[in-house]
Amino acid sequence: MSANPSDSHILAWARLMKASQLVLGAVEAELKAAGFPPLAWYDVLLELNREERGRLRPVEIEGRLLIAQHNVSRLIDRLEKAGYVARQRCQDDGRGQVISITDEGRALLKTMWPCYRQAIQTHVAAKLTEMDARDLADLLSNLIDG
Repeated sequence: MSANPSDSHILAWARLMKASQLVLGAVEAELKAAGFPPLAWYDVLLELNREERGRLRPVEIEGRLLIAQHNVSRLIDRLEKAGYVARQRCQDDGRGQVISITDEGRALLKTMWPCYRQAIQTHVAAKLTEMDARDLADLLSNLIDG
């Protein structure tokens, strides 16, 4: 591999960024129009819900979502204020805390999913064949998995 990216690599980078911004913006707009909170709320609640005990430490949330720590803290504050998550002291570390999803948080996930699913259908699935989607997922895994 050369020391500098080729024109094709630069074009791929630019289109990846543009597609990401456009699709994410469209999905966010649909959620907002339906009266839902931002997609980041859904993502945090989904990660908590996926856990058997429904709770994670803030640093685990940060790692799974790749959001800066200060943004995770503010996001958790907003979710807690809305009643979708609760904070508890970490039993293993008296200074630490765990964040757990509440029944209200689980209900929000279920309520948001049909709108989110439709937005994915409209802005991704309707524009890619099944084979294209598989190929794109495979290509993107090269960037994610390193």
